[in-house]
Amino acid sequence: MVYMFLNGGGMRGGPLHHQLRGAPLVRVARSAPKYRYYSVADRFPAMAEVGEGGCAVVGEVYDLPLETLRDHLMPAEPDELELGVIELADGTACLATVLRKEYAGTEGLTDISAVGDWRAYLSGRPDPPAGG
Repeated sequence: MVYMFLNGGGMRGGPLHHQLRGAPLVRVARSAPKYRYYSVADRFPAMAEVGEGGCAVVGEVYDLPLETLRDHLMPAEPDELELGVIELADGTACLATVLRKEYAGTEGLTDISAVGDWRAYLSGRPDPPAGG
């Protein structure tokens, strides 16, 4: 089992939550304030570590079997994301999906760091997208 930080559709009530196959929620958490947070074409969020000017991102930490990560969660992730290790606000290291470096600065990225919360971002949109 590993701790996995989710900040998009895999969270409780999200369209991808079933990919967790019943993995237990450990806690609601925030990342350390060292990430920029993006909406990728309003389909899903993505975190990218920055040297300065970062924010904290809201998410949920799950105790996830590696087999579930390998067989269910990662195959459902879009090409723009990859597995990485992030830092939570309390200093804990945690797995998470992060923006692949080659996608940084590409068209379709909207910086939502000021919001720092995918659900809050979606609720503030006039017509929230179905995915996420």
